[in-house]
Amino acid sequence: MSDQKRPIPQPGILDIAPYLPGKSGAPGSKAIKLSANESPLGASPQAVAAFAAAADHLEIYPEGSSRLLREALGEVHGIDPNAIVCGNGSDDLLHLLAQTYLGHGDEAVMNRYGFSVYPIITKAAGAEIVTVDEVDYTANVDALLAAITPRTRIVWLANPNNPTGTYLSVAEVARLHAGLRPDILLVIDSAYAEYVTAADYSVGLDLVEAHENVVMVRTFSKMGLAAARIGWMVGPGHVVDAINRIRGPFNVNLPAQLAGAAATRDIAFNQRLKAHNAQWRDWLTAQLQSNRMRVIPSQANFVMVLFETPELAARAFETLAAAGYIVREIGASYGIHNGLRISIGSEEAMRGVAEVLKSMEGAQ
Repeated sequence: MSDQKRPIPQPGILDIAPYLPGKSGAPGSKAIKLSANESPLGASPQAVAAFAAAADHLEIYPEGSSRLLREALGEVHGIDPNAIVCGNGSDDLLHLLAQTYLGHGDEAVMNRYGFSVYPIITKAAGAEIVTVDEVDYTANVDALLAAITPRTRIVWLANPNNPTGTYLSVAEVARLHAGLRPDILLVIDSAYAEYVTAADYSVGLDLVEAHENVVMVRTFSKMGLAAARIGWMVGPGHVVDAINRIRGPFNVNLPAQLAGAAATRDIAFNQRLKAHNAQWRDWLTAQLQSNRMRVIPSQANFVMVLFETPELAARAFETLAAAGYIVREIGASYGIHNGLRISIGSEEAMRGVAEVLKSMEGAQ
């Protein structure tokens, strides 16, 4: 009999740094949360109504394939519903992709400031994560390709990227894919696609439809349904088949399926959310850009602000918190110790954040 006195995790599990979410205000406080890239306009009213109506059917298992949601997504985005897999948030699908295509001895490649979930799911699958340097906080295609080895099985690409807000053009993503072996899966994480205004951007569907080694992952969390936990993925038939074999049989609950389908079809709300974000993202960028603060141009629903020193970034975080604005520290999670990530919120919140940071700068 083993002399172990308790169950022991698989090798490497306890070496994984856990995900660190953005902070919230203390319970009962009136602090404005700008740390998690949530919708400042709430959720689609149609989605809210659909979610509430599902309360009449809570005793029934949800349809296992999320058919109604997949059909709505296919209708609006021009995609074959059979090419779509839905998940309990996009994190669920990213975990499934790692579990399916990575194992001991394998490697996955990502840019240095890519989404912090990628190392977690890669290591949890027993593989190694390889990070490569960026150019001015933007993924570098040449560096990513140079990191490919015979052990590479996945390339993770958040586009736009979190926490920097930067993106790769459609031409650069195509160049990245063209440099990969056919047995390497390119995962295009388009979590912030709804907010992109750049003319040379693509969500990745063109590559998915033309090749056998590309998938695109999306989420509803940034468009007002973060609490419902809904993600979706588009991929070639062999990838969809593999993921469907191991995903939970009821991995998207019924209220989420119905709310997601309604939100997908509420195009007017989604356009209003995008327009609000573009207006106040650009406004905040212009207001904060200065000799002591640098705002990285963003295509997402947040901006990353860089300060002269980590100490100034920490003081800015505390000053904003004292004024009632909770933003995202990104030193511990991403190694950008002189930066803060600020979600785009209401007009009132954006004007308040700008006032606090500019007054702090003037006092230096």
